[in-house]
Amino acid sequence: MSGPRGWWRAKSRPEQVETYTRWSFYFFAVVEIVGVGLPAVGHVPSWLAGWLVTAVAVHAVVTTATSSLALDWTRGRRARPVRALWVLAAFTVLLTVAVLAVHRYGAVGRGTGASVGTVAGGLMSWGGGMLTLGVRSRRRMLAIITGFAAGAGLAPLPLGVPWPVALVGAFLVFLCAGFLAVTCLFSVWLLDSVYELDEARETRARLAVAEERLRFGRDLHDVLGRNLSVISLKSELAVQLARRGRPEAVGQMVEVQRIAQESQREVRAVVRGYREADLGVELAGAQGVLTAAGIDCEVGAQTAGLPAEVQSVLGWVVREATTNVLRHGDPGHCSLRLQVLEGRVVLTVENDGVAGTPDGGGGSGLAGLRERLAVVGGTLQAGRVGADRFRLTAEVPLTQETKEVSGVTL
Repeated sequence: MSGPRGWWRAKSRPEQVETYTRWSFYFFAVVEIVGVGLPAVGHVPSWLAGWLVTAVAVHAVVTTATSSLALDWTRGRRARPVRALWVLAAFTVLLTVAVLAVHRYGAVGRGTGASVGTVAGGLMSWGGGMLTLGVRSRRRMLAIITGFAAGAGLAPLPLGVPWPVALVGAFLVFLCAGFLAVTCLFSVWLLDSVYELDEARETRARLAVAEERLRFGRDLHDVLGRNLSVISLKSELAVQLARRGRPEAVGQMVEVQRIAQESQREVRAVVRGYREADLGVELAGAQGVLTAAGIDCEVGAQTAGLPAEVQSVLGWVVREATTNVLRHGDPGHCSLRLQVLEGRVVLTVENDGVAGTPDGGGGSGLAGLRERLAVVGGTLQAGRVGADRFRLTAEVPLTQETKEVSGVTL
């Protein structure tokens, strides 16, 4: 899918939240220009209005660039942009002083103080508020806001502004800069939380794999541990008997051979249990895992009477499909349906909330499933359905022999 919607849906949920957060900070530049610079138009001479709007626009660009660098720093992608933060702080203060000086010493006429004061206060508010993106300590954030508010109150005094007016201006700057600082703090916290939840999901998947490996190791240990100990003891006994020329050594080695063959059969049984997936168990497990992940899961299937080889291969399809649902996107609903229609078994897994392209375009997971299905003459289709849904369909034919053996009624 091409275009803006395809670009957006190709991102994972954390990447979408980060993009939204980043563009929210960029939108602050538009708000600064519209809310701080443009109101001066019509209330001050045209030359001064143009100069003020230009100054606010340049300040908005510098603020946006600095906030982008600071946001990269909060995500650990770069070092703290100390130089950019100092440039923004110095540029904000100098630009504010310049605006007040032009109003004080320039031929601006009467009745322009409120408009110029709004521009000066807006510059200090946006500069101080956005600077808090570059620090993590809340004390430092408060110090930055307080410092800019104090500067907004002290800077106008040498230019003849009455101290009550300067005090009110300082208070308003403190409130506006504090609001922007809280917005930045909450946005960064939300973004970090989303990434941490995504990492927790990946960690949970890795732990599940590790737990399965441990379980497999325990099963092998339980199967082979006792038999290997018996083989070791009987082999040692056979060696001792053979050295003494005792005929019982042959009997002991025959027993060793029997135990070794039995161990081989038990190992094959263990491995077969892992390689052959039970469809009913896999469907119940998929519903449990998806429900635990906060996904509404609907299962409609009747597995009774299906041949073992069909259940095994479709069980693997359920496993892989469940993994794809958890890893690729943020679904709210998933349905698994199993139907026996006209001599074939059809398994359909469909979910919404597709953020990226699942492993349906030739990935190793679905490629392995196609190989398994091909052994029993089955096929696999996977792809998007509509704007944000993904459907995986596996079909396995039922031969006349398997119908008669399984007792499936078509």
